Amino acid sequence: MSENPFNFPTGLTFDDVLLLPGHSTVHPGETQLKTRFSRNIPLSIPFVSAAMDTVTEAPTAIAMARHGGIGVIHKNFSVEDQSKEVKRVKRSESGMITNPYVVSPSTTLNETISIMRRHGISGLPVMDQGKIVGIVTNRDIAFETELAKPVANVMSKKVVTTKIGTSYEKAVEILHKHRIEKLPVIAEDGHSLAGMFTLKDLEKAKSHPHSSKDSQGRLRVAAAVGAGGDYLERTEELLAAGADAIVVDTAHGHSQAVLDACKNVKSTFSTKYSYDVVGGNVATPEGAMALIEAGVDAVKVGIGPGSVCTTRIQTGVGYPQLSAVIEC
Repeated sequence: MSENPFNFPTGLTFDDVLLLPGHSTVHPGETQLKTRFSRNIPLSIPFVSAAMDTVTEAPTAIAMARHGGIGVIHKNFSVEDQSKEVKRVKRSESGMITNPYVVSPSTTLNETISIMRRHGISGLPVMDQGKIVGIVTNRDIAFETELAKPVANVMSKKVVTTKIGTSYEKAVEILHKHRIEKLPVIAEDGHSLAGMFTLKDLEKAKSHPHSSKDSQGRLRVAAAVGAGGDYLERTEELLAAGADAIVVDTAHGHSQAVLDACKNVKSTFSTKYSYDVVGGNVATPEGAMALIEAGVDAVKVGIGPGSVCTTRIQTGVGYPQLSAVIEC
């Protein structure tokens, strides 16, 4: 009698195998772990935090990106709250903040403090009729007790600015020369605000040289959506918030609803935003090929291999992870 009458394939997990050592001339310090998360998103280290509910929110995504990986903000949020988590990551660190929060001269100190606390920032440009007329920081309002007074009464009116196109190195030089922490960037028209450099962001960039960043110097972050309901509306809000990739995240990625969702997410907003689409999860070559043909930029392989995932227990569905990766 055959030992395997049903012709079951051999399924291997990572714990089932060891790497066979061989001769090497490479020292550990010389190694590079660079890889890609998806077609257009490079990583310094091959680490991605799970899209699973409750695993990844802004603090984890920030930590992952600073060390060269990327986090996927889970979808167990309202659309508004998930978008806020994405914005927190994109605003946490930046070469140049391209859309800084601002106040007007008539904004009260109470309102200004509220904006600063809500967004975790220490200073705001003061704009009047499209022109920068001052800047207000924590130091300007630290000892103020009359919080109903307008910002115009306490703001610094002498503002050091720089022109659009200023390099990172030049911005650092200007900040240090004038002993300031905020450097507004003026647009080509000579008066409107194009962005802002901050000393805090530049110091963060220096302390995390291998961080995963987009073309504007902001930390990279992905966000998960499902394959039904409001997934297109959710996708649009997440892309508007700055998400670098949309992960169509389901337990069974080789289903028509998921394939259709991947096609729609990929095509609907491609003329307005630059982003990658990741589809999953699958555990077979056929599933991987179906997602590729649907136009995704990366495929998530693996059903239920996570230590805290209950998919296999609840559904009886899955495949040993190493074999799944090799076969896909």
